[in-house]
Amino acid sequence: MTDTLTVAAGQRGPAETEKRDAIIDAAKEHFSRYGYGKTTVSDLAKAIGFSKGYIYKFFESKQAIGEAICTGCLGVIIDAVGIALAESSTPTEKFRRLFKTIIEQSAELFFDDRKLYDIAAASTMENWASSRAYCERVEVILQSIILEGRESGEFERKTPIDEVCRGIMLVMQPFMNPMMLQHNLDLLPEAPNEVTNLVLRSLAP
Repeated sequence: MTDTLTVAAGQRGPAETEKRDAIIDAAKEHFSRYGYGKTTVSDLAKAIGFSKGYIYKFFESKQAIGEAICTGCLGVIIDAVGIALAESSTPTEKFRRLFKTIIEQSAELFFDDRKLYDIAAASTMENWASSRAYCERVEVILQSIILEGRESGEFERKTPIDEVCRGIMLVMQPFMNPMMLQHNLDLLPEAPNEVTNLVLRSLAP
């Protein structure tokens, strides 16, 4: 349950190298200071002491570097979800902990490092592979919880499972989507708790 996201979009050469990791770490620090949107690959190369051509040996674009950073941030959220679910005993509790953890981790990223949060927002707005992989992973976890709840008799079984999962993902978007969450921070944690309660009532047999 705790496997991290792996997205190789725009990355060149071997999947794991110390040099690539060094570029990612330096880029993360630079983006944290100046923001993703205002930084070019030339700016980044100058700031971290590599040539622009050297960076392009490992990443085909600034977005590819952003993808790597975003994948790491989103992977931390997925890992936290795995830990939370491992500590939950029932499908209903797992359902609550799934979205509670996602929202708490996302809000923490927003407040702790606003400029890195902006990378996650760009990922969502531009439909990066990292964002798609994250949403797909969350939906897979959600589906496993719904199926477990149906098997235990906690959740209804009549509605098609794909329809249930799509509907739940849609109603949780205001608190999961980085572009939307930043406008709903004042509603935490009451609003997502209320939505979660409503969804659970709809899932009751």
